Amino acid sequence: MKRITGAISNQITVRKSDFICTLIPVNNVNEALEQLTLLRKKYYDATHNCYAYIVEDGIKYSDDGEPSQTAGLPIYNVLEKNELTNILAVVTRYFGGILLGAGGLVRAYAKATTEALAVAEIVEINTYQKILVTIDYPKVDILINKIEAEPIERQFGKDVKMTYLILENQVDSFVNLIQELTNGDAKIELLEKSTF
Repeated sequence: MKRITGAISNQITVRKSDFICTLIPVNNVNEALEQLTLLRKKYYDATHNCYAYIVEDGIKYSDDGEPSQTAGLPIYNVLEKNELTNILAVVTRYFGGILLGAGGLVRAYAKATTEALAVAEIVEINTYQKILVTIDYPKVDILINKIEAEPIERQFGKDVKMTYLILENQVDSFVNLIQELTNGDAKIELLEKSTF
């Protein structure tokens, strides 16, 4: 998945109608709704404020008075196609007097969103698994010398506890390597996951 690093706004004009696409990074539905309320106040005189958001706890899109599935869904489809999450996209339309028709609206809202994304800074989101490895002192050197990953934390007591942050798609191979290097003597605990 990917996310934008900051809020941006971009405007296009299609047959005398202005389409202003605002992209805002959000973490949940409440943030998306708060930002949507602020944008509706900012563009209170607009003909339509159509939107889509994608966050972990929900997705939603709205045509805000445009014909059904001609605005919110095209905005959402552009976000989904670009594998974006934690994002609110609002396309504000100031009607220019020329009707665009259903196909024209779909193209205009999709284009406004696509062009805004073209100027946004987009980064990959990775999910990491925190892994706690507990081993006896004699095996510490084996792990330190044979494993490329650096522990993010080390605790020394009657045994050694090392905490690693491993990409989610590499967890199985990491765990197998630890077991192989320690002849199965390591105690491995999968802790929380983090996304960043």
